[in-house]
Amino acid sequence: MKFIRNRIGTLTAAAILCLSTGLFGSTSIAKDAPELSSCDLQSAAVSAELKTPVTTEYVTEFLLNNDLNRYDAAADDSSWAEKIMNDFVTAQIRVYGSLNHEQLAFMLYKYAEYNGMDLSYSEKDAAEIKNYSPWAEKALKWAADLGVMEVSGNAEYAKSEVSLLEARDILYHFSNVSALSLWRNGAQSRRQLLDYVDAVTDEEGQDFIPVKDRVAVFDFDGTLFCETDPNYFDYMLLKHRVLDDPDYRDKASEFEREVANKIREQNETGKSFSGLEVDHGKAVASSFAGMTINEFNDYVQKFKQQDLPSYNGMKRGECFYRPMLQVVDYLTRNYFRVYVVSGTDRFIVRGIIHDSMLNLPNSQIIGSDETVVASGQGSTDGLEYFYGEKDQPKLGGTFIIKNLKMNKVSVIVKEIGQQPVLSFGNSTGDGSMAAFVTRGNPYRSMAFMLLCDDTVRENGSEAKAAKMLDLCTKQNWTPVSMRDDWVSIYGSQVSKK
Repeated sequence: MKFIRNRIGTLTAAAILCLSTGLFGSTSIAKDAPELSSCDLQSAAVSAELKTPVTTEYVTEFLLNNDLNRYDAAADDSSWAEKIMNDFVTAQIRVYGSLNHEQLAFMLYKYAEYNGMDLSYSEKDAAEIKNYSPWAEKALKWAADLGVMEVSGNAEYAKSEVSLLEARDILYHFSNVSALSLWRNGAQSRRQLLDYVDAVTDEEGQDFIPVKDRVAVFDFDGTLFCETDPNYFDYMLLKHRVLDDPDYRDKASEFEREVANKIREQNETGKSFSGLEVDHGKAVASSFAGMTINEFNDYVQKFKQQDLPSYNGMKRGECFYRPMLQVVDYLTRNYFRVYVVSGTDRFIVRGIIHDSMLNLPNSQIIGSDETVVASGQGSTDGLEYFYGEKDQPKLGGTFIIKNLKMNKVSVIVKEIGQQPVLSFGNSTGDGSMAAFVTRGNPYRSMAFMLLCDDTVRENGSEAKAAKMLDLCTKQNWTPVSMRDDWVSIYGSQVSKK
């Protein structure tokens, strides 16, 4: 099978030790009198174990730990296991402890069905299968089209037993494929990402990238998280602080009110204001000046609990794109280091991600910046002030930089210190980042751009999506259609009003 590779998971610790010390198969041993070492005996036992047939119990346990429902709270938890066993009975499939290939394909197919995965497959691409049971046809063709099983060229394949060794590779591959279960099987963007990761993680391939150089950068708003409802999270946070917060609105400066009112007008009419991005950054810095980092995070956590006006069943802090969270998980599983490189204030992004579905440390969250000072520093210059015993870091009130366009490249160079190999964005503000990743890279690299073309499940814009698609064509970036490529956006528990 073309996707089978040697993996640590197929060896016991003793066998790994024997391999690392070179005790397997020494050519210096006399042919007529081989003496088996303890490692030889242990490796023989491992080999025998891996040749034993796989069981339904083993596959069920693996699938229970696969956690496909991680991003859909309304989905079934583990009732699928009982349903699959009932399906075996209904189809009069007899399983005598071990599984053959068509039975394993059936289990995976039914698991995918009960977990909402796309079950479509291409008749053209599905391998020619012989001597299969009627109930297994769809499952085998689906598994073949998905690349989980290679079923052609062997008339006995469907009904032959699956060894534990082969099952581990099939299930490993299935876990990688099902990691993108919220993506449609036929989506070119999904296929390109899977092919890319397969290529760059293959130690024997020409595109192999060492783990230390596997760096992926993601924009945030509109790439991992709902971009506008009716405006950016950080814009709505400032409007709330200046116009609606009873503890601050009477203290707000004239400049802060002016910026907040522009945001309110933009929300109501869609009007654009020149320079609003930078003015907003300045107003955020000044309106929260003096708060400690922890106090500011607490403020963001409270704001995250507001209901989103355009959706049923979702709060401001919950609007992550589930298919993109799967991409982060998939890359992390394949030893990529993932960074968020956002135009939103760094501390706001950290607050959104705090205690959320996106499991990234603060050190990998980059955004627009403002000054940070010590709580007792006052107007003393940082070169003259010594951090005191009772000091805490607090927001200094001065805006530094809006992290968009070329500024994203600058901050990647300064903070990450190496050229990433993958870029994910959704707007021209991410264009320079995508160009930096894909131009002059010593490794195979790719840039993906989301198209906001779903106006039914999301606050999309077909006009903006068309412009981005055109830019992707010109720049050789991979477009991701939210409408066509994703099975779900926010999970089955969320609907658009």
